[in-house]
Amino acid sequence: MTNHSFTTATSKMNKIANVKKLPTANPATVGICPQRAADLLTTLQGEIDNQRLPGAVVLVSRRGKIALFESLGEQDPQTAQPMDKASIFRIYSMTKPLVSLAIMMLMEQGRVLLADPIEKYLPEYAEQKVARTEEGKKKVKLHAVAKPATVHDLLRHTAGLTYEFLGTSTVQKQYAEARIGSRQRTNAEFSETLASLPLQLEPGTAWEYSRATDVLGRLVEVISGQTLGSFLRHQILMPLGMVDTAFSVPQAQQHRIAEPFASDPDGGPPPMLIDVRKDVASGTLLESGGGGLVSTAMDYARFLQFMLNRGELGGVRLLSPQTVDFMTADHLGNLPIYPHGASPLLLPAGHGFGLGFAVRLASGLAAVPGSQGLYYWGGIAGTTFFVDPAQDLFALMMIQAPNQREYYRPLFRSLVYAALVD
Repeated sequence: MTNHSFTTATSKMNKIANVKKLPTANPATVGICPQRAADLLTTLQGEIDNQRLPGAVVLVSRRGKIALFESLGEQDPQTAQPMDKASIFRIYSMTKPLVSLAIMMLMEQGRVLLADPIEKYLPEYAEQKVARTEEGKKKVKLHAVAKPATVHDLLRHTAGLTYEFLGTSTVQKQYAEARIGSRQRTNAEFSETLASLPLQLEPGTAWEYSRATDVLGRLVEVISGQTLGSFLRHQILMPLGMVDTAFSVPQAQQHRIAEPFASDPDGGPPPMLIDVRKDVASGTLLESGGGGLVSTAMDYARFLQFMLNRGELGGVRLLSPQTVDFMTADHLGNLPIYPHGASPLLLPAGHGFGLGFAVRLASGLAAVPGSQGLYYWGGIAGTTFFVDPAQDLFALMMIQAPNQREYYRPLFRSLVYAALVD
């Protein structure tokens, strides 16, 4: 494939933002075994050869230098188009850390406090009700919340919200009936609709993965006076040189979009990914703070290096080091994970949650390797990343294989750590 349009766009952005490329290094010079790095690629290529994975882009960086950056397999299995390092992926929930960063920037500017109730900025969330099943009865009744959810609750997923696809509770059914995931609403309309529905849990009492970051996206709009896409583009993406990260893909770049298999290789339901070929002007209104962005491996690597640098990249500082440390610390403490025992893949044993990231609390409890203090997240279509400050390391894998994501995430992490030799 030609990269002419990509190069042109990149050159223009480089001139605007004075972007410097991330440095590279031979793996051996940063403590990564070249043969074991090759074994990582061989293993993924085997999955591709066995028709379980269409293709992948992998990137591993250590000590501030990219030691492994390769594309494998096919970008689009329907056309046999080869995967490219510049292929564009739907990153879904890997949007969340970027929107969380936006909120923390507004906090540093004194425009919002994390302890503020959501209703201070979004009045539709005043007087929320929580759904409770009366003891010994099947009927659900609504009760006023004991205390309102805060911005902090949204960031750490303790605001009492949920996701409609995570279960069949009364509240989750109401989310589904309201088509809460529709992309034909504006962020403002989404927020009004969500606020009209009952809460799954009392705010501040338990962790439940939820549409909270979508609400944060609307919060960014209200506080900043800009659309979420505009704020991210001008305040984060352009300064960090993330030239291909957006809520839609312009027509001239659509030949770079990575696609899944048309049918699931393991016999599951066919993968259905969001249409990112439209833009806001042509009818896609929602800019989902919880899962709407597309990106490339190199774009997202720039964000991860920024995080590993504790808030700075290429002379551009967006957060203080202390704020980055605050974001990537555990904010749950002893709060339970809801539903109890049902989220081991999201938050396995030995992990908590910070402000936009899962955080590793102990090195010996989880079934995947990693240091204490590691933080990570992924997207529902299979993209995944982790940052390990103790090892001065980050790694990400871009794939579009929704039904196989829980296999490939731990496989990738295990292979990366197997390649570290000092």
